[in-house]
Amino acid sequence: MSELKFKTNINCGSCIKSVKPFLDEVVGEGNWTVDTDNPDKILSVKTEEEISEVVEAVTDAGFKIQKID
Repeated sequence: MSELKFKTNINCGSCIKSVKPFLDEVVGEGNWTVDTDNPDKILSVKTEEEISEVVEAVTDAGFKIQKID
C-alpha cells in the first residue's frame, strides 16, 4: 500500500464530513487524513487505488485537489 499526498481546500471539520463518504468508498475508512493546520490542507491517503480514483472522489465531493510530488 502506498501513501499519496495531495494539496486540497478541505479546510475544516464540516469539509471533512462532506468528503468522508466519498473517500471512505474509494480508499476505506481510516486510510486517509487531512491536516487542516497545514496551509496547504494536506490530504494523506494510504491506498492501492489509482491517483485518479482519489482525485475523482474529492472533486465529486466539491473540493479542489492537487497531487504533491
